[in-house]
Order: sequence, then structure tokens, then C-alpha cells
Amino acid sequence: MRQDEVAGMKGIIFDIKEFALNDGPGIRTTVFMKGCPLRCQWCHNPEGLQPAPQRMVSAGGSRIVGQEYDAVSLAAILKKNKDVFCQTDGGVTFSGGEPLMQAEFIVEVMEHLDSIHILLDTSGYAARADFIRVASCVQHVFYDLKLMNPAEHLQWTGKENGPILQNLLLLDELKTPYTIRVPLIPSITATRENLEQMAAFVKQLKNPREINLLPYNVLAGGKYESVGMKYKLDIASSSAQQENLLSFFSTTEVPVRILGASSKQ
Repeated sequence: MRQDEVAGMKGIIFDIKEFALNDGPGIRTTVFMKGCPLRCQWCHNPEGLQPAPQRMVSAGGSRIVGQEYDAVSLAAILKKNKDVFCQTDGGVTFSGGEPLMQAEFIVEVMEHLDSIHILLDTSGYAARADFIRVASCVQHVFYDLKLMNPAEHLQWTGKENGPILQNLLLLDELKTPYTIRVPLIPSITATRENLEQMAAFVKQLKNPREINLLPYNVLAGGKYESVGMKYKLDIASSSAQQENLLSFFSTTEVPVRILGASSKQ
């Protein structure tokens, strides 16, 4: 048997964050998969958008962002903190970028993670088969819901939201617990019209565990120049009255809360 057959298939990762506290229950290791089909204009991980490794230049010098791992080696790295996961009810979170762009690789990694709790943090923009394959194997899903109007979703993310809403309905039929996460981008997602439409959609769902509202990250544009991109939004701070935004979801009967900083928006 060849060595590459033993090691398994390979994936591209741009960061591995140990002892993460905001990417799911307990203490976790978050794996940031490289590549994303969306181009959300408020994204604060621009180095995760392109699927291939790329050079990142900053005041501290330059480095290549994106490293290839085989499934067995990555699983070995993640299992190093298994005792911590067990003690804190934590585990591993696959984030990005969009992890479902590397769905087959993630499935193979999970096969080597024994009984570790796995969370998928996804935009939901993925092929139906890839979505089912991964979402049905993990223990929890963080599911992004950004804009309900298809034209506005296309304007601000580069893609229409049809596949996202379809996969959310599909997730609702699976047994996998899930949390809906909404980035609060002033004048874009954090509007009365969008949140009312979102609440109406969520109301028809049967199984969401919680709704998390994520305040806008004012440092979102900090890394764009280092990867040769321009940050297009001009938002100094969140002008939304966050405490009032909770009321939009009162009719859903789903617990809702406003969170602090997260690893991905």
C-alpha cells in the first residue's frame, strides 16, 4: 500500500485555533478550511476565501496562508486535546471559509476522531449531497442566515440564497441539533424588513435549538490589504439597538441571544 493511501486524502487549512471558547460548547479546537463560494462584504477572514494557498503581506513580514494536511495527520493534531474536550464538553469545530467546499476531506478526518464532539460552522451554501453527508455525521451545526431577499443576498454576498434556504429546510428534517446564527451588519442584515422576514421563515422550522445574533466586527477590514484586497464597507461601529433586535424573533418561540465576538462572520 502506498504511503499516500495510508495517510488519506488531503485538505487545505488556513488556521488551527486551539482552546477556542466562542465556536461551540466547551473548549474547542477550530479548524479553518480554506475556500468559500460566498463573498460577504463584511467577512473578517479574507485569507479564507481563495481555496489555494496564498501570500499574506503585513508589517511583520510575509507568509504563505494555507497549508495542506492529510486526514490522518490532521486528526492526530486534533486528538491531542481530547482530554480537555472531555473535561469541558468541548470538541472540534470545522469552520472557514466554507468547510463544505472540502466535504469529502472533513468526512475522512471525522472517521479518525473517535468519539470527539464535532461541530460544523457553515454558510449552508453547498451541494445537497455534500451538505447531507457532513451534517448527518456531526453532533451540532452552526448555520448562517444572513439575508432573506434573494437580490440583496446576491448583492452583498455574491450568491443568491436559494441553496442556503433549501439546505436549512433539509437540516430541519435531520436529527442533527442546530443553531441559527445571524451577523448583525448595520443597514444590511440588521434591518426591520430583513429580520421580520427571517423570523417568519424560522417560525416554520421545527427543530432549531437557538438563534444567535452576532454583532458586527468593527475590525473586519483589517486584513484585506495584506491579501491584496480592498474592504468595501464603511461602517465604523454597529448603530443597531441590539437589545431591540431580540424582539423580532419573539414569535418564533426559539431562544435567542446576542453573542460577543466569533471566529467567523
